[in-house]
Amino acid sequence: MADLRYERYPDGHYAVFTMDRPDRLNAQGAQMRAELREALAEFSHDDEMRVGIVTGAGRAFSAGADLREMAEGSGSVRAGQTEEERIEAYRGNQPFGRNPKPFIAAVNGLAIGAGMERAADCDIRIAATEAYFGLFEVKRGILANYGINHLARLMPFGEAMYLMLTGDTLSAEEAQRLGFVHEMLEPEALMPRAVEIAEMIGANAPLAVQGTKAVASFWRRYGLEESYRVNAAWGQRVLNSDDAREGPRAFAEKRPPEWTGR
Repeated sequence: MADLRYERYPDGHYAVFTMDRPDRLNAQGAQMRAELREALAEFSHDDEMRVGIVTGAGRAFSAGADLREMAEGSGSVRAGQTEEERIEAYRGNQPFGRNPKPFIAAVNGLAIGAGMERAADCDIRIAATEAYFGLFEVKRGILANYGINHLARLMPFGEAMYLMLTGDTLSAEEAQRLGFVHEMLEPEALMPRAVEIAEMIGANAPLAVQGTKAVASFWRRYGLEESYRVNAAWGQRVLNSDDAREGPRAFAEKRPPEWTGR
């Protein structure tokens, strides 16, 4: 059974990418990542598709990385990588931001960890009133790799640091106030509004839309390579730590973690 649904709507020139593991709150595992790469390759080479909408099935947008896979050693986060391998992994964590076509995140429910980062990677974010956001990585002994490189480019620095250092949550209302979310809507209005925005964009000249995204996104990527190198050094240290193994293990075993700081 597919973990990601890819649906084309040629009349409106848009496609919908639905993370479809509702029983696991759309946690992003290896299968979902592989299916997303395949769907994005098709989308990118399809001239009829001009805009993407990203959403989740059920009550969650995405609960983030699959920590059970990480605890079993089969997840995407691996210790022992070289600096260049780690930097390349950081680049790969921008599937929507690096795509030349625009993406809209329709955040239907909780967006935690890599779920919030997936929304942040889109160009426009709208959220249901019941949605909320959070970066809980510090609670698991790991780094919010996308967040520490990008989040302060999307909201005030102090607000980004508060979220990443405390592991607190951010309501849809607060996310809109901070400018992280463009609109907040009742749940039943979320997807119709996402489609409305997609069709407005899709009706415009494709090359002009892509050029607008490319130029406007330049500031978002400026200085990222230097940031990635600092991230790679710290990432190697953190992911080789006892705490990085303890965090996902404690989550999988449903118990409080026992930190050692080593």
